[in-house]
Amino acid sequence: MTLLRIDEPATAKAGHPLWRLGFRPFYMVAAIFSALAIPLWMAQYFGWLPHGTNVGYMWHIHEMVFGMAAAVVVGFLYTAGYNWTGFWTPVRGHLAALVALWLAGRVAMLIAPPLAAAVIDWLFLPFAAWPLFRVMQKANNQRNYFLVGLLGLMAIANALFHAIALGWLAVAPAAPVEAAILVIVMMEAAIGTRIIPMFTRNGAPGSTPLVQPKVDKASLGLLALSALCWVAQAPKWLFAPVALAAAALVLVRLYRWQALRTLSVPLLWIMHLSYAWIAAGFVLLVLARWNLVSVSAGFHALTVGSMAGLILGMITRTTLGHTGRPLKAGRAERCMFMLIQLSAFARVAAALGFDTHHGMVLMISAGLWTAAFAVYAIVYVPYLSSARVDGKPG
Repeated sequence: MTLLRIDEPATAKAGHPLWRLGFRPFYMVAAIFSALAIPLWMAQYFGWLPHGTNVGYMWHIHEMVFGMAAAVVVGFLYTAGYNWTGFWTPVRGHLAALVALWLAGRVAMLIAPPLAAAVIDWLFLPFAAWPLFRVMQKANNQRNYFLVGLLGLMAIANALFHAIALGWLAVAPAAPVEAAILVIVMMEAAIGTRIIPMFTRNGAPGSTPLVQPKVDKASLGLLALSALCWVAQAPKWLFAPVALAAAALVLVRLYRWQALRTLSVPLLWIMHLSYAWIAAGFVLLVLARWNLVSVSAGFHALTVGSMAGLILGMITRTTLGHTGRPLKAGRAERCMFMLIQLSAFARVAAALGFDTHHGMVLMISAGLWTAAFAVYAIVYVPYLSSARVDGKPG
């Protein structure tokens, strides 16, 4: 089957540039989808869409995680997998088929009968994970097997979501989505641990970030334990100290990574600030367990602040680097980074109750989000769909 085949290196410069490496089509469709999905959800939320439109709460929480975020994660891992192993992840027809499957899932979630939508949507993550595993297996790249495992956990969470939506399980529909968000947070934490100090050392003048492997492992372990405690609904007395310790260690590491030295380098400060939102998210989840704030505040800190911030930071950097352009942020990049961070602050503020009767702060957050991804799409789609300027493959 095309979806399960591993393409050979000879395909590197063949065909349209859009299909030469995973980041190109997946970043493009994810950005465009992000710029359209939030306004659509806001229109439904405020009652501006016709009755019966299938854009409810469950559609919103599902599509932002298993739709938008999943596309970015797969695009990033396919590109990183090629760098890590030297073997080509899906390209050409294989890559196009996977993107078509992803698009089919988005359409199905809007208009298909529930069972058909569940099947079509669920297939994407397993079909995307398998060729990545084969490439890593071929290169004996055991260090990164866990990332394939995390994709597998996302697929399980997606299956549970659909089982709940179909009435097969009597569980809160947000539970598997929250679990998937925490899986993505673990990906962010693990990959950020590898790259943020390195990028800072290379890109921030005079910086000497301190990396301590034992502290990094302890931090990742505490984050993973906190996520497990949340998913398992561990008692407050257990979850609170573990999550607060995880948050504190994230901030300690950011301090040692010399985050303040990156303020003049947008491609760096966006990563540091977005990584800091992980700590904010876990603190808010602790407060939510004590019924002091809404759970929404914690998860929107993790999704809009951390996930979307790191997504924009990484898809910008990846696109520039892998299309042969200088790793330098211009006005467009500074604009989109500011927009997404302001969106995060506004969204968390709205979840904390700092909103008007008409939901003005929520609408502002949605507008800022939409603008951020629209700017990326307008500026970067031409980069993604054209050959590398340096003539190299990919």
